[in-house]
Amino acid sequence: MEKRMTVSSQNFKNEDIQKLEEISEVNVYSCYQCGNCSASCPAFEFMDMPPHQVIRAVQLGFIDEILEANTPWICAACISCTVKCPRGVDIAKLMEGVRQVILRKGIDHLNINEIDKKLREQLPQIALIANFRKTIL
Repeated sequence: MEKRMTVSSQNFKNEDIQKLEEISEVNVYSCYQCGNCSASCPAFEFMDMPPHQVIRAVQLGFIDEILEANTPWICAACISCTVKCPRGVDIAKLMEGVRQVILRKGIDHLNINEIDKKLREQLPQIALIANFRKTIL
């Protein structure tokens, strides 16, 4: 069942979104939701929230949903999404910003033992290596 999000005034401009904007230096409001980022993403099928939905969630202030998603950890920062974006939104940089916000909050989202073995074999190796590097340091 698809999760529904409700827009309210409390969604906008909370502390985590301000941190994300500061860290990533990405203007998510340039995105007009064409979906090219998600279509070009080689790790798309492993994500619970496609890249264009991550951007839309930031635009609408749904930072908690983004922080709980696996998408920032699956993102390999290969910049395919950034190259395909007609508006020049650096989505790979935004995903890195999301990971940094999570790490700064002390949330540990990556435990190799909790990842299903079959899924581990299918994940892009660079995604796992990048995530280990970020969570171990």
